[in-house]
Amino acid sequence: MLSAKGLMINKFLIMRYLIRAVKYFFAFCVLYVGVVWLSILTQKGMDIGVWDSISATMATERGRMLVLAVVALSAAYPFFGFVKRSVKWDMATDADRLVEIFAAAGFALKLKGEGKMIFKANNILDRLVMLFEDEIVVEQQGEQITLSGIRRGVAKVIYRLN
Repeated sequence: MLSAKGLMINKFLIMRYLIRAVKYFFAFCVLYVGVVWLSILTQKGMDIGVWDSISATMATERGRMLVLAVVALSAAYPFFGFVKRSVKWDMATDADRLVEIFAAAGFALKLKGEGKMIFKANNILDRLVMLFEDEIVVEQQGEQITLSGIRRGVAKVIYRLN
C-alpha cells in the first residue's frame, strides 16, 4: 500500500507528465499552423485563409487521423523525450569542470547542493524551443553522476562528458 508521501509524489509526477503532454500538443498545433501558413504563402493565386484551409482539412477523414496522431504523439513524447543517463564522474573533485562543460553546452548552474546540481538553459530561445522544460538535474551516485532531463539537453552534455 502506498504511503501519503508516495501518493503525493505519484500525483506530482502524473501532473507533470500531463502538463508536458499538453505543452507538446500546443507546440505541434503551432507547428502545423505555421506549416499551413507557409504553404499558403508560397502558393501563387490561392485566395484562401489559414483557418479555411485547416477547417477544410479537419472536415476530412485524413484531418481527423492527423488530430489523433498529434494527440498520440503529444501523449507519448514526455515518456521518450526525457531521459536519465549515467557517466563515471566525481562531482566533488571535478565540479568546476562540470560547470564549464554545461556552459559550453549552453546551460548555467542554477542550484548547487550536497551531491546535486541543477542547470538551466542560458538562452531564452533554447528555453522556448524546449518549452521551458530545460532543467537538467545532476546527482552523484557512487562513482557516477546521473543526468536527468530533456533528451536534447542531456545528449548535448553527455557528448561533452565522454
